[in-house]
Amino acid sequence: MGPQVSMAVGSYGCTEAIKDGRVAVEGVELKPVEVQPIIAAFRRMVRGLEFDVCELAPTTYVIARMAGVPITALPIFVSRRFHHSGLLVRPEAGIAAPKDLEGKRLGVRAYSVTTGVWTRGILMNEYGVDNDKITWFVDDEEHVQSLRLPDNVRHVPEGTSLADMMAEGRLDGGFGARAGIGRKGKPTAGWEAAGGEAPTYRELFEDAAEREAEWYRRTGIYPVHGCVVVKTALLEAHPFLARSLYEAFDEAKRLWLERLHAEGPAAPDHAKYAEVMGFVGDDPLPNGLEANRPTLEALVTYAWQQGLIAERPAVEDLFLDPR
Repeated sequence: MGPQVSMAVGSYGCTEAIKDGRVAVEGVELKPVEVQPIIAAFRRMVRGLEFDVCELAPTTYVIARMAGVPITALPIFVSRRFHHSGLLVRPEAGIAAPKDLEGKRLGVRAYSVTTGVWTRGILMNEYGVDNDKITWFVDDEEHVQSLRLPDNVRHVPEGTSLADMMAEGRLDGGFGARAGIGRKGKPTAGWEAAGGEAPTYRELFEDAAEREAEWYRRTGIYPVHGCVVVKTALLEAHPFLARSLYEAFDEAKRLWLERLHAEGPAAPDHAKYAEVMGFVGDDPLPNGLEANRPTLEALVTYAWQQGLIAERPAVEDLFLDPR
């Protein structure tokens, strides 16, 4: 038996077989570590290198890697979703089109959260929005402590939250769901007020699904979320590990896809992939550098445009493809 390797990744259809032991990682004794929610592992990894292998938000990884954190990503992606939806606006804010966001006050849990980076990148590059003309409010820490935020980012006032500011009209819009988690770490389903009747907000793009499909067909960009990173020192000590991990994750995904195609979605997380297979193809979670080049180049470009990294590295310098 090879070295023991700790691993913290989320529980998804595509990771189930590797976490329960049906699929082995050749050459190592894998020790899965449960972290709930998995986002809690991100900060522990980039600040303390707590795990040998860890799921990480890709923007967090890019920022951390550029800041010198000794981790290396493999082009394994365990979570994806499109991002024309999820940005909510107050009906009376005068936001009818993306350019109307300029001059407004918007909220996001943390400025570097990958959901925000993808959506801002789409707004900037597809709709000509000047992100510097938007004031962003955050109510959580960035995962990478050394990150210096742009001048148009503010922390919410002490004693309040993004949800409160949105309900009171002090924000014109903001991200819901996990990108709108407040300081106490409790997710909000739609920026509900803390008591009384929840206000009603609307999506910036009410035809988001159609826009997402058209964007993918035109650009080939399919936003990634969870990627798999490994301690660089561990990869240097055991060069075979990158390929072993890649093959194991690919096999676990294959088993899940067989079941998905044969039996249909078994969970809401599965259903979202079944819905996009009509335009992304039979594999809704493709791995590998070349299969994801347009996506990864867009992610790096967006992070650079938004002031999260000082330079724009080549994706080959960030992702190790062991094949």
